[in-house]
Amino acid sequence: MIAIVYPQFYGVGGIARYLESFLANLPKDSPSIYLITGDEHQTERRYENVKIIHIPFKSSRFHLFFWILAAHKIVKQLYAEQKINAVNLHIPPLIPGLFLPKHIPLILTAHTTYTGMSGKFYNKAYFTSQWSDVEIALKRWMELRIFKQAAKIIALTEQGKQELLSYGIDKPIVIIPNGADLVAFTPKLHAEKIYDVLFCGRIEHRKGSRAMVEVCKNLIQQKSDIRIVIVGYGDDDVWVKHQLAPYSQNIQLTGKVVFSDTQAYYQASRLYVSTSYYEGLPGTCLEATAMGLPTIAWDFLFYRGLVVPDKTGYLIEPNDSAAMAKKIVHVLNDQETYARLAANTRPHVEAHYDWSHLSQQILQVFEN
Repeated sequence: MIAIVYPQFYGVGGIARYLESFLANLPKDSPSIYLITGDEHQTERRYENVKIIHIPFKSSRFHLFFWILAAHKIVKQLYAEQKINAVNLHIPPLIPGLFLPKHIPLILTAHTTYTGMSGKFYNKAYFTSQWSDVEIALKRWMELRIFKQAAKIIALTEQGKQELLSYGIDKPIVIIPNGADLVAFTPKLHAEKIYDVLFCGRIEHRKGSRAMVEVCKNLIQQKSDIRIVIVGYGDDDVWVKHQLAPYSQNIQLTGKVVFSDTQAYYQASRLYVSTSYYEGLPGTCLEATAMGLPTIAWDFLFYRGLVVPDKTGYLIEPNDSAAMAKKIVHVLNDQETYARLAANTRPHVEAHYDWSHLSQQILQVFEN
């Protein structure tokens, strides 16, 4: 019996999608779960053995502070009535973790850390953080307070675990990856492939927007008829559009796309490519792999296991745009290699990233 605390369950972010998939794939005999969340963008949702408790919420630090005070009261009441024996917190955001009752066991799901998001985890500066050193230090201080309170911590990737260890914590850390919705993301046989290469995700420095432009330019030099689609939007939109404007015959930029429409772009593409420098949970890569797309990405820890070299794709030395473009063109031109990689993708996700199995692993952490 556990209470999950997360204010933005009805959002489009990675944590909201993670929680929705987890709850939708609970076994029928799962213990009772209370989801304490906000009512922003609320839609009708029901899950087996799950009671949803809504607290009025608007996206701002001011409203978040008062939201967590109300959540604090509800959690204490549930614990006093012996309806729960622990609380599961998902971060970020950090503020809820600072105000949860200290006497109730905390199982923390750390989707990312500010050490990672700021680029400070790497020895090499791959991108410039949007936060000042003072802001990063404050965020790390808040994170450390929450880490120390947790009885157990769930990380999503090996990189997530290594980031947590860099804080000097000695709590048990369990790696349970996020999964893909295998029902929503199911490839159609004989679907027409309109695009050779798909980039999908936020267009910002941390996600490798500048490197993406360099890879696109290299691709067009090496394969003049290549077809590229870039799905997403973000802070670096204007610069990317300006840089790629001369290549409109090869490149389509969709801008913001409704989440439910992304399946169509996966379906119509041959390869998924990522120049991202940081992912807490590589959701778009998981979805693309479930849809039968091999992946070519930078070689970072958060992709290892999902992108298996010469099985489901290839990992390239970060920032070697020419090498990435060369590998992409090789896979597109070599039908035998492409067919072998594509045949491995869906089975790999089914074996290792199926939410019906992952939900049971998470429940075991809760129960133990």
